[in-house]
Amino acid sequence: MRTVRILALAAASALALAACAPVDEGTDAPSSSAAAEGSLDTLTDGVLTIGTSDPAYEPWVVGNDPSSGEGFEAAVAYAVAQQLGYDADQVEWVPVTFDQIIAPGAKSFDFAINQVSISPERAENLDFSSSYYDTAQAVVTLEGSPVAGATSLADLKDAKLGAMVGTTSLTTAQDAIDPSTDIQVFNDNDQVKQALQAGLVDAIVVDLPTALYITAAELDGGVLVGQLPADDAAEADQFGLVLDKGSSLTEPVTEAVDALREDGTLADLESQWLTDAAGAPVLQ
Repeated sequence: MRTVRILALAAASALALAACAPVDEGTDAPSSSAAAEGSLDTLTDGVLTIGTSDPAYEPWVVGNDPSSGEGFEAAVAYAVAQQLGYDADQVEWVPVTFDQIIAPGAKSFDFAINQVSISPERAENLDFSSSYYDTAQAVVTLEGSPVAGATSLADLKDAKLGAMVGTTSLTTAQDAIDPSTDIQVFNDNDQVKQALQAGLVDAIVVDLPTALYITAAELDGGVLVGQLPADDAAEADQFGLVLDKGSSLTEPVTEAVDALREDGTLADLESQWLTDAAGAPVLQ
C-alpha cells in the first residue's frame, strides 16, 4: 500500500509541475492572453457565438451559410475565432437583423459581423473592434436608366434613389448627393435590388463590394455608376465587429483583428473574396 501511495504522490507531483510549466512559444497558442488562459467571458462557456443576418449575401457569405467559412465575412469571423483560441467546431452562428445588431441593449451574440460601419453615434451604445475592412459606397443602376450615363453627383440630383435603412449607404447618399426627392428606404439590400429591377427607383446605393458583385453576377444589365465621396476624403467607410457596450471581449477581439491585419490575413481574404474596385470612379 505504501508503494502505491508513493507512486500516486509522484504522479500527482508530475501533473502539477506540467501544469505550471511555461507554454512553448513555438506552439500555435492563441494571440490573446485572455483566450490563452481560457478566461474569455462568452455567452456559452467554450463556445464563441457570432451573429450575422439571415439571409446573408455574397460576397460576404456564400450560399447564406456562414458556417461554411465561405465568403469574406464568414472567413474573417473564423480567422478571428482562431486568433481567440476557438476551433471551427466551437463557433456557433445566430441569425440577427441589422437593426438588432445596432440596437442598444443585451445581445444574443458575443460579436456580430454584418458590414456595420463604425460611427461615433453607434459607438455611444455599442462597442466596435478595429476595422476589418475599409470600403466606400457606390451607385448602381441598370442599362437604359436615366442615370446610366451619370458622371457627377449633379447628374444624380433628380434621380429616384434607394438604400437600406440604418446604413452608411443611406446617410452617405443623402450627404453626398443631397437628392431633390427623398431616398426610398428598404429593409435589406435584397429589397433594394428588387426595387431597382422593378423600376421603383432609378438607382441604388450599396457598399462597393456589394455593388461590384451584384452588377457582375446578379443584375441583368447592371451598371456601376461610381463611388460616392466620403465626408472626409482621407477616410473610407470602416466595418467593425459589433459587441455589447462595455463587453469584456472588446479588447481581445480588437487584438485579434489587429493581428490579422498585421500578418496579412485580412488582405489575403480581401483578395480572395472581394472584387477589385477598378472601374468604379469617384463621383464629384
